[in-house]
Amino acid sequence: MVISGDKGLSAATRRQLEKELDSLRAQRAALSPQPGELERTGDAADQADVIDRAEAAARLDRQIADLSAKMEHGASDSSLVPDGTKVSLRFDDGDEETLQVVTVPGEDPDAVTSDSPLGLALVGAKEGDKVTYRTPRGEITVTVVKLTPPQG
Repeated sequence: MVISGDKGLSAATRRQLEKELDSLRAQRAALSPQPGELERTGDAADQADVIDRAEAAARLDRQIADLSAKMEHGASDSSLVPDGTKVSLRFDDGDEETLQVVTVPGEDPDAVTSDSPLGLALVGAKEGDKVTYRTPRGEITVTVVKLTPPQG
């Protein structure tokens, strides 16, 4: 059973976001200039290195801000399938698969992001509906066997 966290994020998604934020913050700290580094004049290679590190730090700052906003405001896009929704699908060959919809991709192989082609195809779907989505190998049509919104 999935228990929804604060702001529409599942507990697993919140843990994934926290883990990713910790990693980004550590990377960002490693890029911080050392005392006196900016005042030193060096050759062009030294200056280029400082500029490259500043650009990398700025990218990390944007990623940190984006993830922090997701943590604070949650899954704010109500046009997507809610984070933590479980969906069971039947493929044309009869195979069934149960997946969990997530807002942030992680390491779970049984997860599908809400903004992926399958996640978008599931918007508004109900049990028994057939949905079609595009993959690199072409279109796939599946039947929604069960759709369980997040608890909480």
